[in-house]
Amino acid sequence: MPRDSALYDSLILRTISRLMMPVLLLLSIFMLLRGHNLPGGGFIGGLLASSAIILQIVAFGPKTAKRILPVNYLLLAAFGVFFGAIWGLPALFAGLPYMQAFWIPEPIPGVGKIGTPVLFDVGVYFTVIGVTTKIALLLVEEPTLFPLPEMKSASVEQEEVA
Repeated sequence: MPRDSALYDSLILRTISRLMMPVLLLLSIFMLLRGHNLPGGGFIGGLLASSAIILQIVAFGPKTAKRILPVNYLLLAAFGVFFGAIWGLPALFAGLPYMQAFWIPEPIPGVGKIGTPVLFDVGVYFTVIGVTTKIALLLVEEPTLFPLPEMKSASVEQEEVA
């Protein structure tokens, strides 16, 4: 996989990021799905998923990461807010308070009980991925926010020493 510049030239980081991305994404989905009964949920799952994406940005640079994962992160965040918010409406239509939980009566084998809290967590999951990844991209892409030191090649440093 190509990289953006000499700034993203760490073989170890690139190798680890390739190995960690599927692990972090699977862990994020696990945390999302177990969160309605145990610790976890959409927020921590979204943070784990966005950390996998941010690791790719750090390892390969923003241009390459955007080419690998061409996602509009603001749109993803907006979708997450919308998706999470609509799952409060079934309670309103039933004459109950907004966000009152509804559950499917029979558990799904291997998954457990599914209800509106799980679907709300999915919205939180997408919102957190979108917001945190967009912030990370803005920080990396906007050089005036955090100016990086100039990268010198090894030959230039050797000439200065001699």
